[in-house]
Amino acid sequence: MTTDGALREGLTVSGKPMSGPLQDVRALAQQLVGHFVDKVVPCGTLPGDVISGDVTAVTRVCLELAVDMLDGQDTPATIERLSEAAAGWAREGVPIDTILHSIHEGFKFGMDLISQNSTERDHSNLMVGAKRVVEMLDAISVTVATAYVREHKAAVSEHHNAVHTLTSALLGGYPTSTMARECGIDIAEEYSVLALDIPRHPDEAHPMLDGEVVARRKLRRLQAELGTRCGGTVLALLSVDGGTILIPTRTLADKELETLVARLSAAAQVRVTATVVVSAPDEVPSAADRAHELLDMVQRLRCVPGLYRFTDMALEYQLTRPGPGRETLGALLDPLDDYPELMQTLQCHISNNLNRQRTAHLMHIHTNTVDYRIKRVRQLTGFDPAANSGLWQLRSALIARTFNDG
Repeated sequence: MTTDGALREGLTVSGKPMSGPLQDVRALAQQLVGHFVDKVVPCGTLPGDVISGDVTAVTRVCLELAVDMLDGQDTPATIERLSEAAAGWAREGVPIDTILHSIHEGFKFGMDLISQNSTERDHSNLMVGAKRVVEMLDAISVTVATAYVREHKAAVSEHHNAVHTLTSALLGGYPTSTMARECGIDIAEEYSVLALDIPRHPDEAHPMLDGEVVARRKLRRLQAELGTRCGGTVLALLSVDGGTILIPTRTLADKELETLVARLSAAAQVRVTATVVVSAPDEVPSAADRAHELLDMVQRLRCVPGLYRFTDMALEYQLTRPGPGRETLGALLDPLDDYPELMQTLQCHISNNLNRQRTAHLMHIHTNTVDYRIKRVRQLTGFDPAANSGLWQLRSALIARTFNDG
């Protein structure tokens, strides 16, 4: 087959059609399959019906294609048959490496048959034939690979739709038994419900790059890592900014979640923040709401990126609930309203566990300035951050103030 579809002259060896040794397609296909079983390792691990059916079919189609091309015949119909067959193999789960190994092994076998009766006078024809063999391999490999990729994309899309449907049902509190059967995904007995924040990648703001493309790539890397770590049992609704992930607790233990978040951060190339609440399937909606409330709180409090459990942040969560208690606590910092630098220093210092050097470094000030400002905080509010009782009051007031101001 030529690039413009024109027919070419058939090739000969010793005055006979070069395709002659390949003409008995049915018998030669059976012979080749036996050769594959002996020589191509993956074939030896396939069930007998796959060898006798699928591998024989691909062999027969490729032989017909080889005969057509050696005879100078046009091949679109044969290529189309090969594409349809390859799509079927992909759907049946026949490994693509088995198909490609068989194709190349078959070509070596066929070349031996063609060249065994050749003489020195056939050298030029054999060289032209070798070029056509390369064209055949190119056409066959591209056809098979394209069909496999197309079927893989369709399968991924179908699974993605099923996951999206089932996840939406769980998060919405709708009955999921029938839906789970239709989707082919089992409902777990218990889920770790994660609320995820995915920050913008620095390249999303790069003037020479398409920010939307960068964001989508970031998300795809994260989703790929999630699939690698959790397999097909994970349910997720994610955008480039974050979302919700449901992981069966039997798939990933609680102690492994920190590692997962760290891996997701590495894959996305940004520092991911996540919160988790464990829930039974029928309680997923409320658990997801609580996880996202907790995530909002963690972000408002400017906590460092990482994983936060509800049990770890229950006190902070309660302090942020609306009511007179929150308003009273927040009012403790009213004396600092006219001194924003003192409020900023207090917040940074408490976040750094009262580490003077770290606070000074982050704020680009001298440690003596940190000491002076903390002393002023003590004088204005009446609470000493260096004392346990004072630190408790000030930290609680900062948490409450964060939400009173929001």
